[in-house]
Amino acid sequence: MLELDRNSINSDEARDLERVGYALANAAGEAILPYFRGSDLDTVSKEIERYDPVTNADRAAERAMRNVLTTLRPQDGVLGEEFGTLASESGLTWVLDPIDGTRGFVSGTPTWGTLIALSDEQGPFFGIIDQPYIKERFVGGLGQAFASGPLGQRALNTAQNHSLSNATLFTTFPEVGSRQDFLGFRAVAEKVKLVRYGMDCYAYALLAAGQIDLVIEAGLSAYDIQAPIAVIEAAGGVVTDWRGESAHHGGQCVAAANDALLNEVLPLLKPFSEPAK
Repeated sequence: MLELDRNSINSDEARDLERVGYALANAAGEAILPYFRGSDLDTVSKEIERYDPVTNADRAAERAMRNVLTTLRPQDGVLGEEFGTLASESGLTWVLDPIDGTRGFVSGTPTWGTLIALSDEQGPFFGIIDQPYIKERFVGGLGQAFASGPLGQRALNTAQNHSLSNATLFTTFPEVGSRQDFLGFRAVAEKVKLVRYGMDCYAYALLAAGQIDLVIEAGLSAYDIQAPIAVIEAAGGVVTDWRGESAHHGGQCVAAANDALLNEVLPLLKPFSEPAK
């Protein structure tokens, strides 16, 4: 079978891949919403030391998305948070996080979302951040960069603020990350105008939409960051690790609205960055 990558996909194939992405988001939303703020939610923690919840809604949504791929794209690989990896025969892999922000989900806040990315050997090149409860969807890649929601559809463009002192920074800290990670975050937080906490994937959506300027995180997995990378890059932003290198495998990540902001932030983060792997 001929292996595909982003450079070999024609316009018809791109539109087909987009439709598959939307089908995945729709299937996940239909599986998740009956559990949100409902009495049938079953929650367990993945870890003993700290509360890291997974729910029956997470598992139902990933099963629903995998069923879509089995029908529409059986040749593609899958990397999912709940059910692991399925090897790719096509050269393309769908990277799925059924509910990013499960702590928010079980608390009833609408800042969680479903993350869907399409990747080749170079990393993600198409992504969706979907929030089905408030009916907002952020899409980037394959020539697209837009958000749709209650106010209609609009183009995604990151902010043009180039001043760290005037920036708005979002993160999930201090809940997620090591002490070293937190110190790196604080080195930047002390220099910005506004800091907000606990937004999970919705922070990346707001960055792509031009509402905020920076997101700094640590302890991420590939399925946490690949969809945000695709959406933010399509909107004109940039995502790297704390050394300024590729972030699509996760770990410590920084998303910035533009290169100028990233260049201000990286010297502050690098002393706290993880060793190169």
